[in-house]
Amino acid sequence: MRHVLSALVMNQPGVLAHVSGMLASRAFNIESLAVGTTENPEFSRMTFVVNGDDRTLDQVRKQLEKIVTVVKVLDFSKKSYVERDLMLIKVSTRDGRRSQVKELADIFRARIVDVGENHVMIEISGQERKIEAFIDVMRPFGIIELVRTGRIALLRSAQASADDEPADPDADASAATEIADAVK
Repeated sequence: MRHVLSALVMNQPGVLAHVSGMLASRAFNIESLAVGTTENPEFSRMTFVVNGDDRTLDQVRKQLEKIVTVVKVLDFSKKSYVERDLMLIKVSTRDGRRSQVKELADIFRARIVDVGENHVMIEISGQERKIEAFIDVMRPFGIIELVRTGRIALLRSAQASADDEPADPDADASAATEIADAVK
C-alpha cells in the first residue's frame, strides 16, 4: 500500500540523512521525498511516499518518532489531504509546433516560463496523475529535459484534530529548541 508520511523535524544538518538512512535500513524504497522549511524557521517538514503494508509502516513510523530531531510523524494515507508535485519540462517546438505545445500547456493549466529558439520550458504543478498525463502528451513533440520535485502534502482543514496539531505550538517550539541545543 502507498503511504504519504509527513514528518516535522528540526531544521538542522544531518536530519535528512538520518531519516532516509533509517528508511533504507528497513528496505523501504522512497518513491518521493520533499523537504522544506515551515512557517517556523526552526522546523522543516519532510513529505515522503513509500510503499509497504500497514503493520510494517507503523513500525517505521514508531522508529522515526524515536529519532531525537523528529518532532512529529503523521501518516496521511487514510486521511483527506491535498498533495502536489511540481515539474519543469523542456519541450521541442521545431517545425512550427510552438502553438500546439502552448495550447496543451494552457489546457493543463501549466505556464511557459522560458522560450528558446527551438524549445519552451513549461512549469506545471498538480497531482501525480496530472503530471504523468502531461508528460505523455508532450512526448510526441520531443521532451528535451525534465525535472520533478518530490511530492508535498498537507491535511485538509476538516481533518485537523487534537491528535494532528500541537495543542500549544509555542511549547512544541520551546521543546524543540531545547532538543536542538542538546544535540549541538
